[in-house]
Amino acid sequence: MVSSRPSVTLRSLISPVCGLAAALSLAACASTGPTSAPASDASAQAPARDDSSPFGLFLAGEAALDNDHDHAAVDYFTLASQKDDSSLVRQKAFLAAVAAGDVDQAATLAPPLGEGPLPIQKLGQLARAVSALADGRGKDAAAAMAKDPGGSDYVGGYQLVKPWAALAGGNTAQAVLLPDTQGQRLNRLAAVLSRSLIYERLRRYEDAETGYKALTSNLQLGIFYVLPYGAFLERRGRWSDAAALYKKYSARAPADKGLNRALARATAHGPVLPLPDVQQGAGQALISAAELALVQKSVDEGEIYLRLGLKLDPQNDEAWLLLGDVRAAAGEYQQARQDYAKVPLSADTGLEAKERIISSYQNAGDHDTALTLARDLVKIAPTDRDALLALADALREKSQYEESAQVLSKVLAADPQSTDWTLYFLRGTSLSEAGHWPEAEKDLLKALSLQPDQPDVLNYLGYSWVVKDQRLDQALTMLQKALNAEPQSGEIADSLGWAYYHMGDYRAAVINLERAVTFNAVSPEINDHLGDAYWRVGRKTEAEYQWRRVLSLQPPADLKAAAEKKLSSGLQGATAPSTTAQG
Repeated sequence: MVSSRPSVTLRSLISPVCGLAAALSLAACASTGPTSAPASDASAQAPARDDSSPFGLFLAGEAALDNDHDHAAVDYFTLASQKDDSSLVRQKAFLAAVAAGDVDQAATLAPPLGEGPLPIQKLGQLARAVSALADGRGKDAAAAMAKDPGGSDYVGGYQLVKPWAALAGGNTAQAVLLPDTQGQRLNRLAAVLSRSLIYERLRRYEDAETGYKALTSNLQLGIFYVLPYGAFLERRGRWSDAAALYKKYSARAPADKGLNRALARATAHGPVLPLPDVQQGAGQALISAAELALVQKSVDEGEIYLRLGLKLDPQNDEAWLLLGDVRAAAGEYQQARQDYAKVPLSADTGLEAKERIISSYQNAGDHDTALTLARDLVKIAPTDRDALLALADALREKSQYEESAQVLSKVLAADPQSTDWTLYFLRGTSLSEAGHWPEAEKDLLKALSLQPDQPDVLNYLGYSWVVKDQRLDQALTMLQKALNAEPQSGEIADSLGWAYYHMGDYRAAVINLERAVTFNAVSPEINDHLGDAYWRVGRKTEAEYQWRRVLSLQPPADLKAAAEKKLSSGLQGATAPSTTAQG
């Protein structure tokens, strides 16, 4: 099914330079414009000169955007709009302010209703409403949302904030109306949560509980609404009901720290979590809209909602984590770490934020820092499962497999009846790399018994048997099963090809290894295997090409030496095949 929703992003709304040139003074094209960025950006220099041309300011803003200096871009575009008050320049300034999270400036620059594209109009209303709510100007917020300009963009955030704006403006009848969410299930559930919170603020407790019950009765998504319902029960003094609710769901998610903390709180009869105020409620509504947008791969829209939500509720840990995730996914690791760092260690997600900082260093290739931070985290929380797993992962990245296996053993010792196949798989692979094959095989077989169709387990165990010339028929069956599950995996195709190679079926080996190279052309191991298979079927020129390609791919020292020897004397002088499992 193809979505009919227009693909409009924040960046796509920012008009290109050529489209704006006509709106600016043509004489400005001769100007070099400012050579420095406004002082509001930490990485920029001094403000632009007062005599800079509008077009020069505009170009400087474009350059600032390209270099991720969003606040500097806002200053440039704002200066440009002051010198040339065309709607196009103001729209550019407005969108830059939204991208930078400068909600108050965005509200000032937002186009009036009826001016510009519908998405910009709707986003402008949303920015004005959020700015007014943050300032406690309820009537202004309600007025900003009074008339919907239409269009299909930014509908989720608009619909979910509108009831809170109405409540702040004193229109309680409007505040408890459910919007038409046009079949968007997650949007509707978020709207029901907002209405339940609003009913609670209006002391319509029966109506509030009806909504909370409906949310938690949902088999698939109910767990996401347990904490709000439980907090409602606690505020009503119904501690046993709250505890029973938490117990019901903690049985399904025993590792959920938020649920466990809530259960301890309900059991101890306090302290009571306060009812969110209007700003916090509207902020949470925007976070819900952001989650829906991110699920739908509308990343720009999701990021906008997160920034607007944090304007209303800057202490929202969930929003900081999500914003950090968005930036980390874009490779903006330093900014992501700043977002994660906003979550205090004492929060339910405090350790999770630390773990994501560690992950950001790993993704950036800084494995030394990641390992140092992981060790520090375990010192803070020596028995925390996730902290130990972060350390085990960081150790694996540094090839410290022996210690990684020891850390994973601590995790398993704390839960000896664990049915989590990943724990056995990770310890098994670490033990294998550390040279403890009998113990590794036992863990890998345990993982396979818990998850018989898991491609990674099938691949690693099957390949390990292949390179050890053990259970070749069983290994071949497992690898074929793994490849059927993930037909575009170069690593699994390589394992299957290498199994055929070890069994002497070199033609089948070539077929599968050529397939593997198609999917993973830069793997030195896969190219080396294909070279060996080519040699065995008499395609010696192609074999030599593959071995030369291995040398161009920065192979490890042992593989480099083997490839050089094969180029010198063919397979007659080659060392044994690599015994490192793929996957």
